[in-house]
Formats: sequence, C-alpha cells, structure tokens
Amino acid sequence: MSQNGLSTILKASSLDLTPYEDLYKYFHANPELSLQEKSTSERVTAHLEALNAYEIHTHIGGYGLAGVLRNGPGKTILLRADMDALPVQELTGLPYASSVTMRDADGNEKSVMHACGHDMHMTCLLAAAETLAKMRDSWSGTLIVLFQPNEERGGGAQAMVDDGLYSKIPIPDYVFGQHVMRMRAGSIGSRPGTIMAAADSMKITVFGRGGHGSLPHQTVDPALLAAHIVVRLQSIVSREVDPSDLGVVTVGSLQVGQAENIIADRAEIGLDFRTVKLETRQKILAAIQRIVEAECLASGSPKPPVFTPTRRFPPTDNEKQVAAEVAASFEQHFEDFDNDTPRTNVSEDFSNLGRCRDIPCCFWLFGGIDPELWDRVHGAENPSEEIAGNHSARFAPVIQPTMRVGVDALCLAALTFLRK
Repeated sequence: MSQNGLSTILKASSLDLTPYEDLYKYFHANPELSLQEKSTSERVTAHLEALNAYEIHTHIGGYGLAGVLRNGPGKTILLRADMDALPVQELTGLPYASSVTMRDADGNEKSVMHACGHDMHMTCLLAAAETLAKMRDSWSGTLIVLFQPNEERGGGAQAMVDDGLYSKIPIPDYVFGQHVMRMRAGSIGSRPGTIMAAADSMKITVFGRGGHGSLPHQTVDPALLAAHIVVRLQSIVSREVDPSDLGVVTVGSLQVGQAENIIADRAEIGLDFRTVKLETRQKILAAIQRIVEAECLASGSPKPPVFTPTRRFPPTDNEKQVAAEVAASFEQHFEDFDNDTPRTNVSEDFSNLGRCRDIPCCFWLFGGIDPELWDRVHGAENPSEEIAGNHSARFAPVIQPTMRVGVDALCLAALTFLRK
C-alpha cells in the first residue's frame, strides 16, 4: 500500500472529534502534578475500556498505563503520550481554564496547569486508539498505546521500564511520540537524527558563615558568593563551547536567606543545562564544578559545595530510516509538513522507552498556535502581540486544527508499519 493509499484510508476512517474536544477541555481543567496523575490515569483507563478493543495494564511505574490491541501477524508499534501537568497558575482566561491546586512533593500548595500540552497529547492518542481500532480491517500487527506519568521531572519513562513494562506488554519494533509546540496550528515537523536536546538539572548548595547584616566582616556571605557563581557560569557557553555546537546554561532559581538584615549561612542555586553531544555535556559539567569550587575557595567558604542532580533527560534521536518512512507518509497527507524542522532545546524522556532495548524511535513536533494569531504576529514588522510558548501561564493551544493533526500523525505513523 502506498503512502498516498494510507492517507486515503485514514481520511475515510476519520472520527468526528467533537467528543474528544470535550475530553480535552476536561483534561485541561483537571490537571495533576507529576507522580500524582491518579484521576487522569483513571479517566484514560475508563476511555480505553469503553472501546472494547484493548488489553489494559495499569499502575506501571506509578500511574502509567498501556493498552494492547492484537490484530494478527505483523509489526508491533508503540504510540506514547504523557499525562502530567506543571506547577503554574493559569492566566489564559479560557472558559475551561484550570483553577486546580495540589501539594507538591515538598508539601507546598501549588496552582496546577497543563502548560505543556500533555492534555492535547493524551486526547490525540485516545482518539487515535479509537480510530485504529475501528479500522483494524485495514492493518495487521499489534498496536500499543502508552500513557506515561512524570515526564516533566524526567523520570516517568524510565520508571515504567524499570517496573517491567516490557514483561507486561509486547516489545515494540518501533516507538513513536509527538509534542505540541509553539508552531502554527496545522503544521507538523520532524527530522532525522537529534530533534530534541539532552537536559540536566541540579541543585548546588554553597555554604557561608551567617551573622548580622551590619557586621559582614564577621561572616562569609553566601549571597555574594552565589552572585559571583551565577555571573561566572554565563561564560561557559560563550567561552568554552564550540560556537557550532549546542549548549545552554540557565540559572532558574537562586535562594538565599529570609530577612534583609541577616546574612545567611548557605545559598541554593537551581541550574539547568542543555546539550546534544555527550562530550559537550561532560565539558559543561566539569566547567560548572570547576567554577563553583573555585568561587567557594575565593570567598573562604567554610565547607565544600554540594551538587545534587535533580533531573536528566537524554537527547531525543530519530532513527534515520524510520524517520524517512514516517516522513514519506506525512508528506502525502499534511499540507504543511517540514522534514527538516529545526532541532529544539526543549527536552523529553520519551526515548528512554526505546534506549533500554535499542528500539528505533521517531518523534515529531506539531503546532498549536492559532493560525490567525501566528500569521498576524509573523507578518508584522513590529509585532505588539506575544505568542505564549510551552510552560507559559498563557500557553493555550487552539483545539483545531491542532487535534486533527495530532490524531492523524499518530495514526499514519502506526499504519506506515502495520500494513497488510
């Protein structure tokens, strides 16, 4: 069957997505933080059960779940979506905006929002699961739909693998995933090789000697020490990383003391950095450690700094042959497909589902920004409007055509390898 034939079959089998638009609004209005996706997982499970086509496995690596549809001989394809939301107070003004609060892992009450599009990912995969179940006469093989917890903290995919995912479900031949992004709705893009950077995050604790703000000579001021570190860290990428390579170092948080007239005894720096090459990652790690330790020595810090890793995301790599076959299907179906979409510094733990067994993976990006807004902003010489991106309190994918593209992309990727 040609790629053109796949597109024709899919168009003939496409669902009315109106019920899924309502489901998306439900997910958006009811977000849950990483490792707390209980109600979300239950809602996804209930929807899959109602399709009467999938063998369902729940509570894998936390609230992760997978549905398996066995439909004769052939390849085994895994389609993945993530489920968790972020500690962000929503400012979209949407009628279905979240007003949810939850306690985070430290017990702090936080506003919660689907500010990264995982609500769209889940909805698209559920609609794809129904579409492919209804058109099973057109394909042969095994389909797995997997819903992953804890993507935002980078631990969910590995937790599912470590919890025996591939002893509970068939080992796939290919693993596919997608992410809604700050791109024009209706557009979709992929590329062979690395499509998303690796990411590391850490907490760095540096120590001073506390005292009264009026007597700094009797102290070692961790605020000044931390300030020197933050400034010095900015030189790593500009002066130590090859300009043709990718490197990003960001200090996302700096916490010192509680009162204006008290010099604290420690400071905590929250650091994130992005790379593509393993050797660049090692170079940045070594530079961070060198700079922090040297600044502590220069300030007379009474004890060595403590480096605590908090997250690690691998690079998201698309296997070239698989990416080429998926691209051929996408090119026949989508009017706005880019097979050489720019690599993004945003990171994902998706590829851990494949790395553990050396399974070829392919991941793509699709747009969620209202086309009229996109064209208005990008057509203006001095745009006054802003387009909110992922993790913003104003991130609000337009439901259509975003959802239709996401559903069709998942179906096409599966059908590319599940042909009769």
